[in-house]
Amino acid sequence: MSMEFLVATAIGALTAGGIYLCLRARTFPVVLGLAMLSYAINLFLFAMGRLVVGRPAIYEKGATGYTDPLPQALVLTAIVISFGMTALALVLALRTFLETGTDQVDGRPDPDLLDRENRT
Repeated sequence: MSMEFLVATAIGALTAGGIYLCLRARTFPVVLGLAMLSYAINLFLFAMGRLVVGRPAIYEKGATGYTDPLPQALVLTAIVISFGMTALALVLALRTFLETGTDQVDGRPDPDLLDRENRT
């Protein structure tokens, strides 16, 4: 099994899991889905950078080649930005829960919780 297949499978699994979680009706799975999509994008950018093993990240005199440092810089920047956006989304989800009393994405009451309250 080649390394490209493993990386492509990981990117596909993260993307599929992220999309599935983003389509859920509760806020916390949506935040987790956005984080998974962010990880998939970072892995994709890193894989597309054509990293070369054993070569310097910057040009050195006498070296036969170098690795492009731009994809690594982009991924590092994306990790920092996605961490900040995940923190913001969690704070917004918590505030919405405290204001509405439910963690549903649309703000409507949870039908399962209403059924439990009506039975008692």
